[in-house]
Order: sequence, then structure tokens, then C-alpha cells
Amino acid sequence: MPQLSLSWLGLGPVAASPWLLLLLVGASWLLARIRAWTYTFYDNLRHLQCFPQPPKQNWFWGHLGLVTSTEQGMGVVTQLVANYPQGFVNWMGPVMPLVTLCHPDMVRTVLSASAAIAPKDMILSRFLKPWLGDGLLLSGGDKWSRHRRMLTPAFHFNILKSYVRIFNDSVNIMHAKWKRLTSEGSAYLDMFEHISLMTLDSLQKCVFSFDSNCQEKPSEYISAVLELSALVTKQHQQIILHMDSLYHLTTDGRCFRRICRLVHDFTDAIIQERRRTLPDQGLDGLLKAKAKVKTLDFIDVLLLAKDEDGKELSDEDIQAEADTFMFGGHDTTASGLSWVLCNLARHPEHQERCRQEVRELLREREPEEIEWCYLHHQYFRDPPQPIRVSRP
Repeated sequence: MPQLSLSWLGLGPVAASPWLLLLLVGASWLLARIRAWTYTFYDNLRHLQCFPQPPKQNWFWGHLGLVTSTEQGMGVVTQLVANYPQGFVNWMGPVMPLVTLCHPDMVRTVLSASAAIAPKDMILSRFLKPWLGDGLLLSGGDKWSRHRRMLTPAFHFNILKSYVRIFNDSVNIMHAKWKRLTSEGSAYLDMFEHISLMTLDSLQKCVFSFDSNCQEKPSEYISAVLELSALVTKQHQQIILHMDSLYHLTTDGRCFRRICRLVHDFTDAIIQERRRTLPDQGLDGLLKAKAKVKTLDFIDVLLLAKDEDGKELSDEDIQAEADTFMFGGHDTTASGLSWVLCNLARHPEHQERCRQEVRELLREREPEEIEWCYLHHQYFRDPPQPIRVSRP
């Protein structure tokens, strides 16, 4: 039997069996991966030395748990930004750094960089992919470019302007609920909770033409979207559960998969129903046909979309884009509106200026609701000026 020299391991000649060769190849591959990972880690560590970092909570957990989803957690964020106005590094466990950029100049540099220089976050993307699929948020390269071109008609003025009425109706429902709650003696309202339901209500009407009345009564689909968002955030904060094989064994993992199926079934049912009823008349014809009866929703546009070669989006692609817009549109918008209201409440003088601007816009107009033509006229009369932020 041929002999194999293992003198480099301090061993003498041994029989060269296939299993031993396989073991050596596997061990060599593992050592090479560990060496490459170690080199990459220390190279990243060297580049991150230009960023300050707050004191760690624990040598192993790093900064996990430093910022919680509470009012106290927001206070910690405010203090961190005050202490590190340019940016800082958080450590999610012993080997996973997270860079937080605070100053607009630094954020602008990243946002204006190409995807090759500033790629998407693959860690959070991995948690979202079972839910959102390969939509605009998570896809990249040629697929992202193709979908972006095909989705452009969804943001045409003729489509967007009809959504203003939907926004007004959803906000009026929220206002009526606030008036009812305050008349019943409620001294405090959780603004973010109410505004999140309002944005989800608006999105569900604009994306699916579906009215679940979620602001007034529980909705299984809306509850599922909110629960999935919470589960993704929770998994992201628990480094041990970053391994899917382990996460799927937990109660949260099983719940995540069950709710994903519920959300996907809802979206797929609407897509299939719309495919059966959507007339084959093109976008212009559909716009005219639906102008008096309903809003052209996001699903309609996706079903009609074709690329340069005349190829349509698959049902899986449409589902991914619809789920992506439901996720990406409700939380960000609700957060922005909540912060606007918070700051207007803290600065009454600016609140009064905004009130006067709205009154001026609606002066001698009927009905007394903001419509697309008002927004269009105001935008071109007083276009927004660039915001200049001085470096501290």
C-alpha cells in the first residue's frame, strides 16, 4: 500500500487511505477559511480604528442591549450622538462591528457611493429574505436594475395623485379615533402605534385596493406585518440566533415561518384574483377605465409591467415587491411622522408657522382638504431648498 509522509505534522509515514486524504483536505480547507476570516477581521479592525466607540456592556456581548426599544433607549441614542457627532462603532458580540454614522456629510458620502463600494447589509437582509424575497430592498445587480425600471410607472403622477384622497381618508379616521379617545378621558396616546396603523391602512389601500379597517378593528394581515417586523428586529439583536438552523428550532422561529406563510398567502390570493380579472388593455387603457371607479393600485401596475424584451414579472417577483413596499413603507413613514409631531409639540413657534402655511394653502378653497393640485402648485411656487448643516 502506498505510504503518505506526514512529517510536516510531526508524524511518520502512514498508509494513504482515501478517508485520511479526505480528512486532510477538509482540515486544510477549514484552516484556510479560518486564516482568511482572521485576516479579514483584523483588516477591518484596522480600518475601524478611526471611529470612536462607547464603553462596552460586556467583553463578549459588546454593545448588545445598550440601546433598547424604549424611551430610555432613545435617550441613550441621543446621548451617543451628542458624544460622537460624526459617528461611532457598536459591537454586536465579539466579532461583529456595526458603524453608526451621525453627521449628514458622512451619511451623504455613503448614500452617494456605488453598490460596489457600499453594498447592502447582508446580515439584516438574510433575516428579511424569507419574508420579502428578492424585491428592490434586498436584490442587487441586474435584477435590481430591471425591477427598478419596471416599477417606474408605479410612481407616475397620474397614479400618485389619486392616492392623496386615500391618505386624507386614512388620516381622518385616525383623527376621529383621537377625538373619541380624548373625549373618553385618555390623557396620553401612543403616537407611533396610531400612526403605524394609519400608514399600514394607507399602504394596504394603495398596494392592494383592500380596506381592512385596521385602524378601528384588529386585522390578521396587519397584525402579521407588525409581528414579523418585531421578530426580525429581535433576531437581529440576539447574535446566537443568527444561525437559521438554530433560530428555526425556537418558538420565535416557528412563529416567523407561520406568519410568513400567512402574509404570502394573502398577497398571492390577491395576485391570482387580479390576474383573472385584469383586462388586457395596457396601462393607458386601464388608467382611463379605472379613473372613475377605483385607484390604480401597485398590484395593477406590477401585473402590467414589462421589460425591454416584453417579459413580465413573475408572481413570485410581484409578491416580493408588494411585501417589500408594505414593510419598507409603513415603519419608516410612521417613524418620520412621529418625530415631526414630537418636534412640533416641543417647538410651538414652528408648529404655528406650519399651521399658518396650511391655512394659507387652503384659503378660499373647497373642499377644505389638501389635494394633489395644491401640493403640485405649492411645490413649484416654493421649491424646497437644500438643507445646509454646519460641521460641529
